[in-house]
Amino acid sequence: MNALPTLAAIETAARVVYQGFQATPQYCWGLSSQRLGTECWIKHENHTPVGAFKIRGGLVYFDALARAGVLPREVISATRGNHGQSIGWAARSRGVPCTIVVPHGNSTEKNAAMRALGVALIEHGSEFQESREFAIGLAGERGAHMVPSFHSDLVLGVATYWWEFFKAVPHMDVAYVPIGMGSGAAAAICAKLALNHPVRIVGVVSAHATSYADSIAAGRVIAAPVSTQLADGLACRMADEAALSLLIPHLDHIVQVSDDEVASAMRHLYADTHNVAEGAGAASFAAAMQERLQIAGQVIGTTLCGGNVDSDLFAKVLAGS
Repeated sequence: MNALPTLAAIETAARVVYQGFQATPQYCWGLSSQRLGTECWIKHENHTPVGAFKIRGGLVYFDALARAGVLPREVISATRGNHGQSIGWAARSRGVPCTIVVPHGNSTEKNAAMRALGVALIEHGSEFQESREFAIGLAGERGAHMVPSFHSDLVLGVATYWWEFFKAVPHMDVAYVPIGMGSGAAAAICAKLALNHPVRIVGVVSAHATSYADSIAAGRVIAAPVSTQLADGLACRMADEAALSLLIPHLDHIVQVSDDEVASAMRHLYADTHNVAEGAGAASFAAAMQERLQIAGQVIGTTLCGGNVDSDLFAKVLAGS
């Protein structure tokens, strides 16, 4: 990233976001706090119109294109689902045709949601990186605009939800942030710095997709295999270099969560709040549970950043199978 966004820039981005929907709530759920053994706040980004935080980035990204007078005739991107819904929603609002590439075996309900937004969906590759590389090539062939997974305008949009959260909980000590391609964690850092908030930012990755954990430890991009069956939003094989440049100096530490821990967190969140969390959406609570002895007595922020999990998979998770 270039210069980090100012508080004024984040506030301006929030006004763009609020043209589409209002600020999402954050609650200190009693049962979740009891389970964690300390005061725990949950930010409900599952309450956006696409059921995930990514929509904020898409709206701000397209607003920036429109203000610059370079709104493209077609956009293409790659996703495991929530980024694609974000870009599909924003593209539709601007009357821009949108093609999204997903890997084979992607969430059927996320695919259906993207198609319902008018997205032309292409299935290619066995995992996200293969889909991304195909999308880049397709954009080049068509002369279309390739929307990346990590970009300063996407981060600026996502920063609006952390700005809401940190303002609402000024006494927060630790925030757990899932890392997929990095926009969520980068946005949390940007909001923290813009507000001069003392919160410590802890990154959360899947133990079955460790590129960001490995890359942060090494100080450079390290590819890692992806085998998570539950946290598709964290299924990153190769970290983004621009994201790393922001995460490395500002993350307090990284927590790796297994699929079993994520499944338990999904069950806990449903029992405690009766909100549905997808795998990535439960990852921050899973990390807090893993570290609950170390964070006793501190005020904890977690994010239910997405609730887009296929019904049959969620039923299996709830049944413990």
